[in-house]
Amino acid sequence: MSSTLVTRFAPSPTGSLHLGNARTALFNWLWARRSGGRFILRIEDTDVERSAGRFLDELIEDLDWLGLQWDEGPRVGGPNGPYLQSQRADVYRRYFEELEGEGRAYPCYCTAQELELSRKLQRMAGQPPRYAGTCRHLSAAQRAEREARGLKPTLRFAVPAAATLEWVDFVHGPQVFAAAEIGDFIIRREDGTAAFFFSNAVDDALMGVTHVLRGDDHLTNTPRQMLLLAALGLRVPGYGHVGLLIGEDGAPLSKRHGSASVRDFRERGFLPEALLNHLLRLGHASDVDGWLTREEMPAHFRPEHLGRAAARFEESQLMHWQREAVQRMSPQQVRTWLGSSDSSDFLELIRHNVVLPADAAAWTAIVHGELPPLGDDEQRMLDAAGPGFFVAALEALAQAGTDLKRLTQILKERSGRKGAELYMPLRIALTGREHGPELAPLLKLIGPDKARARLESHAHHP
Repeated sequence: MSSTLVTRFAPSPTGSLHLGNARTALFNWLWARRSGGRFILRIEDTDVERSAGRFLDELIEDLDWLGLQWDEGPRVGGPNGPYLQSQRADVYRRYFEELEGEGRAYPCYCTAQELELSRKLQRMAGQPPRYAGTCRHLSAAQRAEREARGLKPTLRFAVPAAATLEWVDFVHGPQVFAAAEIGDFIIRREDGTAAFFFSNAVDDALMGVTHVLRGDDHLTNTPRQMLLLAALGLRVPGYGHVGLLIGEDGAPLSKRHGSASVRDFRERGFLPEALLNHLLRLGHASDVDGWLTREEMPAHFRPEHLGRAAARFEESQLMHWQREAVQRMSPQQVRTWLGSSDSSDFLELIRHNVVLPADAAAWTAIVHGELPPLGDDEQRMLDAAGPGFFVAALEALAQAGTDLKRLTQILKERSGRKGAELYMPLRIALTGREHGPELAPLLKLIGPDKARARLESHAHHP
């Protein structure tokens, strides 16, 4: 048996790639790369009603964008395909028949209404809701009668009530579950498709997955899957369940927190390296505080440093990594990222004041278009300077042109102002902002005509 470590990422294409799932993919990719192992991408699309081809395309595009390349999976192939569960029906059918033939699974004809009533009665009696075993011991005649009524059965796994499930979770440590608390669960839906518990466990075993790392919302699924694999005589992988991502309010991360998917952040102009640096540190204690390239990350991933507690996603922290990423871009990368046709001088000047492409658009308008409306603080500073200051600034501009050093020397002599009292109203009048790129090169890009018009608007202010 191979000792190679094999991890996997097994999303369902029922929506855009959520940040929590992206982090799961990252952790599995890092573990495989750190160990010289293999990383598998498997698509769990047996939920026909909710799965969509466009989400699969988006998922693959987003993983490509993040740079998390898989060793086996869609568009790559491998020895354990197919990698879309919708194409593995024959594999599952063989194992369904094996379980049913050995009396380890049985057809269940209970309707959704009957199951809900049973759960309601159990809750009223103070019992945990689980399947009551209604169809477990039906005779052949009783099953035939139900099918004659047109009832389509699901297939349930017959849980051995006396079993105890024990394993050491990579994150949570020793775990013990009593099978009697689980209840017989569905492994095949009434439409004939495999349920998550079944296909997920079987595929992990058949694809040689050695380490299953996923969110701790799956922790209670593990004993079910261990029971299934034991019944089928298939290898049981190791399991680890990391704490989920939550928003700043402590609630599970969702659309109501703003951006919640990789696609959302891509469309806003975030860079993949920024997102990876942030995700690496959510639920994982990195041994490096500073920036890591994607290639450096595997060496600094520590499975033993994965956290049990929920990890709080804060966009302010992502902004920190975004700034780091922008500063590391080449001039050509900046141009491509911004989709800009502006001069190289302009792009190099503003890059230290740009975190997202929307920020660059504002500076493009300042240089080539109209100034944004002034804020209250900016207007107060201009009012305090007074029209006379800007008359003097116009005279200085006429003599010095866009040579800021000479312009301010002349303005200092004519206005009697110096330091911030001189520079701040001049900057605000020319750019509409208190802060930003260096004013000297910015003034040259704005040009004398626009500079004159902006100063004149304040020189004649009543």
